Amino acid sequence: MSPPDDLDRLSPAELKGLVVRQWEQVVELQRLVAALRDEIARLKGGPGRPNIKPSGMEKATEPKPAGSSGDKKRRRGSTRSRLTIDEERTVKVAAPPRGSRFKGYTSFVVQDLAIHVHVVNFRRERWQGPDDEMITAPLPAGIDGHFGPQLRRFVLAQYHEAQTTVPRLVRLVRSLGIFISKRQVVRLLNEGQDGFVTEARDVLRAGLSSAPWITVDDTGARHKATNGFCTQIGNAHFAWFGTTGSKSRLNFLELLRAGYDDYVINAEALAYMRERALAVHVIDRLLAHPDRCFAGRNAWHAHLERLGISALKVHPDPVLIATEGALWGSIKAHGLLPDTVIVSDDAGQFKVGSHGLCWVHAERLVHKLDTFTDEHRAAQATVRELIWEFYADLKAYRCAPTPQGKAALQARFDGIFTRKTGFVTLDRLLARLHANKSELLVVLDRPEIPLHTNGSENDIRCHVTRRKLSGGTRSDAGRDCRDTFLSLAKTCAKLKIAFWDYLGNRLAVPGAQAIPQLPEIILARAQSP
Repeated sequence: MSPPDDLDRLSPAELKGLVVRQWEQVVELQRLVAALRDEIARLKGGPGRPNIKPSGMEKATEPKPAGSSGDKKRRRGSTRSRLTIDEERTVKVAAPPRGSRFKGYTSFVVQDLAIHVHVVNFRRERWQGPDDEMITAPLPAGIDGHFGPQLRRFVLAQYHEAQTTVPRLVRLVRSLGIFISKRQVVRLLNEGQDGFVTEARDVLRAGLSSAPWITVDDTGARHKATNGFCTQIGNAHFAWFGTTGSKSRLNFLELLRAGYDDYVINAEALAYMRERALAVHVIDRLLAHPDRCFAGRNAWHAHLERLGISALKVHPDPVLIATEGALWGSIKAHGLLPDTVIVSDDAGQFKVGSHGLCWVHAERLVHKLDTFTDEHRAAQATVRELIWEFYADLKAYRCAPTPQGKAALQARFDGIFTRKTGFVTLDRLLARLHANKSELLVVLDRPEIPLHTNGSENDIRCHVTRRKLSGGTRSDAGRDCRDTFLSLAKTCAKLKIAFWDYLGNRLAVPGAQAIPQLPEIILARAQSP
């Protein structure tokens, strides 16, 4: 980026923006240089980037159950009691010795799987009506095209839950005796899935309207040969994935709308704009106009054009802040995130509404800190021990919160994160974490929220696996179906529903188990104590 012609004519805000942009470029260049250095070291046979193992704080601070012993193994229970016998066969002794006496039977249960091709020729009646119109008998429920619902269920389960690639899936299905092309398999994966897409969207709406907390995370994604990002949103009852080309706060707010496309100016939107330091005269222009709700992006930006807001050249960007505020107003207008805490890893785009920070990520900053002397290592070890003890006490507080415990933990937090160790880099990091005190200690007022984002990180691994196996998606339908079925599979797992049974019910497989709509289950779980 070339510098301006006359730096003296820039305002303080413009100079600050210029410095911030150049700093971002420097950080990006440093990242690229580090990546190139690691790659060169790897090509030369060197160690490359050091493999820093997780700190283990979460697992180490888990309380051990009373009376537990590491030497005793837990019995898994009877398998026979959970099985349904489909067939009984009597196996006879070929030639018992003379003089033997019959002593009844002994049971030996075998679990097996019956997989075979089943081709059906539907002979559909045809009648000619009085007006010469031909009447043809309809196909049974679940029949859509020349491949039946059981095959569609098998293909979807293998691809999305078993993480099979399309070429391997094609070979597997063909080896079973099905005559099918790769293009037809892709059609089974991507076409005619509107019902699933709608249910995944409704899962997100149900989750956001009822959740006391959610955790969020994102990872890289490829779509149409372009780098993008996949964002995960979820909690103990649901998970949802959305792939976009951006990871900005604007993009995150659009995802939180859960499929709604309106922009709303209400009290929540105005409060957001003021919090983000939008100029007062811009807010006054929005308030002076009688329209408060706008259907779609084009209508909203046309409104900003009419008010002259789009032509303003001030900092912060009035169009961006006003748009973010209108998105936040839409989220609140639809009853989403009513009193929900968003727990994240301190990525800036997730800092909206009531926000909490992940303690595991905070401690990881101390854990990954480079040390060069024995004094540095001793200071790092001391601080980590204090953080681990504090984290264990936070867990105990969540189980039995008291005002006295809250005050004591707040004082201990200040004592840990304002201490001076003599290790300058560590002291700066502690000061930075102390500045996030309110977000790290949200749990003191909301003990029901988690202390980490491990749930989101575990959920998003399935997307990372899919990306490593198959790369990216080539069509919008493929991207939407990948996100949809990953969302539904993860939600079924959290609701203790077999994804195979869920697919069988939705695809109208004969004899499949009845599965209620997932949004209804999520709402019921949220309302239960």
